[in-house]
Amino acid sequence: MYGKGDWILCMVIDGRKIAEEILFDIRRQAEGLPFTPVFCDVLVGDDPASAQYVRMKNQTAQRAGINFLKAEFPGNISTAELVKEIKRLSREPDLCGLIVQLPLPGGLDKQRVLNAIDPRVDVDCIGSVNEKRFYGAGDFLDYPTAAAILKILDSLGRNFAEKNFLVLGQGQLVGRPVSRLLKRRGYFVDTATRATENIAALLEKADVVITAAGSPGFITGGMIKPGAVVIDAGTSEAQAGGIVGDVDFASVSRVAGAVSPVPGGVGPVTVACLLANVLKVAKNKI
Repeated sequence: MYGKGDWILCMVIDGRKIAEEILFDIRRQAEGLPFTPVFCDVLVGDDPASAQYVRMKNQTAQRAGINFLKAEFPGNISTAELVKEIKRLSREPDLCGLIVQLPLPGGLDKQRVLNAIDPRVDVDCIGSVNEKRFYGAGDFLDYPTAAAILKILDSLGRNFAEKNFLVLGQGQLVGRPVSRLLKRRGYFVDTATRATENIAALLEKADVVITAAGSPGFITGGMIKPGAVVIDAGTSEAQAGGIVGDVDFASVSRVAGAVSPVPGGVGPVTVACLLANVLKVAKNKI
């Protein structure tokens, strides 16, 4: 939507509102189950940011009608012992989701730890088994952040057929899986990393930009197509504390048709989609 002169009236996407709608639906369905699903978050070490994320997931799970189990372990735990504990937790009654809070302390074998999660409750879709399932038939669980981005796009009520998508970043948790989900819908998707030489040209033609590059303020208003939808899934620590995204919000919001902020955009919807995976596992147990 264009405003006066060259200015565009930009929609700031409210991720918290979208998340609340998803959580309301999860709670409604969870109340109809013959048991209350349990979601477990494994926290290793004493990283303050990780502890804060765990507290936030606890609060969100409660609002969704899901029981939360926090499993804490010291930062000096061995890989073998942590694997043993994760396998023990996987046998908890009514467990329908288990994740390991990342990053893990140094010295731990990250992939071995993640692969210890029973695939049936790997709601982050981060173990090798569920990763293969996702890129194969894709009929079990979706990566929460990738699913969240599609929920945000759907919330806009727009027809994206024949539109050009650009996904910046091809990481394991966001870039690669969201590219896959978009292509499954039949959208035209270009992908790029920070090493891609023609990023400027790709940005100029993109009707939808999804960025997960982890490069603070990388995308500015002068780089995007007027009226483009910009979904910022990048997160980096700000110098003054908190997190910032890949998008220079002040300049992009003057050019974009819609933009998601950081924080308050993709993040809340990601947690809601994570809990939607927990609900899916619970329903499969009936």
